[in-house]
Amino acid sequence: MPSYRLYRLDGTGKIVSAEWVEAADDDAAAQHARDQDLPVTCEMWERNRLVARIEPVRK
Repeated sequence: MPSYRLYRLDGTGKIVSAEWVEAADDDAAAQHARDQDLPVTCEMWERNRLVARIEPVRK
């Protein structure tokens, strides 16, 4: 199963935290981030490849 890295970004685009995510494919990895309803912009990476940029959920 591929390993991905989910980076949480601050308002200037700098990484403030990260977590490893194992997912079956790119879509599942991106969905994992969306399911968290994070209030910050995130990026999902697989090695040196940007898989998805997830914008914050506005409620």
